[in-house]
Amino acid sequence: MRVKTVLLVTVALSSLGCERTPKDRLQGRWLGEGVDRANGAAADKANGWVKGTALEFSGSRVTVTIPAETPRTGTFQVTQVEGDRVTVSFRREEGGRDEARFRFVDDRSLRWDIGNGREVVLVKERRN
Repeated sequence: MRVKTVLLVTVALSSLGCERTPKDRLQGRWLGEGVDRANGAAADKANGWVKGTALEFSGSRVTVTIPAETPRTGTFQVTQVEGDRVTVSFRREEGGRDEARFRFVDDRSLRWDIGNGREVVLVKERRN
């Protein structure tokens, strides 16, 4: 009985240590898939724009690619965590700081809150 208890406690403690941090979950390349809650004619334009959007997190570095703009690279830091919601602060190499709020749907889907109840839906790029 004692061996079973020790084994259960060990498994429980080791599973707690294996949980990935929000920074770990962000790692990789996230590709724009669409805009949730965009209406009317603006929805088509917004969805087209989002399809060319990408965020690539690598260590503490991030590259943000937005259509019709030069990709921006800098560092990032997770500044707030509330469950599956995270706030990320981006520091650009040329100076300046931006902040964004994200929500993990699962390990392969992320939603970026762009205001007014709209969210950019991002999916994690599959690496072969």
